[in-house]
Amino acid sequence: MYKYILFDLDGTLTDSAEGIVNSVLYALQQKGIEEHDREKLNAFVGPPLADSFMKYYGLSEEEAREMISLYRAYFEPKGWAENRVYEGIPKVLEELCAQGRHLLVATSKPEAFAKRILEHFDLTKYFELIRGASMDEKLSRKEQVIACVIEEIGAEHVKEMVMVGDREHDVIGARLNGLPCVGVLYGYGSREELEAAGAAAVCPTVRELPEYL
Repeated sequence: MYKYILFDLDGTLTDSAEGIVNSVLYALQQKGIEEHDREKLNAFVGPPLADSFMKYYGLSEEEAREMISLYRAYFEPKGWAENRVYEGIPKVLEELCAQGRHLLVATSKPEAFAKRILEHFDLTKYFELIRGASMDEKLSRKEQVIACVIEEIGAEHVKEMVMVGDREHDVIGARLNGLPCVGVLYGYGSREELEAAGAAAVCPTVRELPEYL
């Protein structure tokens, strides 16, 4: 039984695709880039934004940073709230807390936004620690955020920790820090993506999460 459980946010605790996709579309439109396939933009849910803008639109690092500023012009006042908690998540978190587990958040979303979202949905009370990216994106990769959580909790507890996330970035970030990762299929990653990245297990539904932990 894992004592410390690190949760990803987007695609794991909340379904944030609407706000993220709308923010990406807004940024692209401001630069005159047309995109009509909203499904394609679901790939932006989870990974660091700069990586996605460079990967999917061939932008330079400098151009990606500019896109992030445009993205936030929509996300900060509106996009963050275009979001919903996955059905059953509060019950799962309550159950894990009742078992004496220590719940933590490790997300590539800027920490300030993560805290605002968790507070908005009344989920903050379940978590002992919430860590995310810095606003300047200097700290944004999942392995960096997980490393910060480990440093605060104490490296001596690493063998008692597990990551929970829906994308390969969660799995790889966990592995680079010596943690196993339980991948979830109700988010935005596929079984193939999670298993190829080395997930210790793949959980199909929210309801089954406690069994895998």
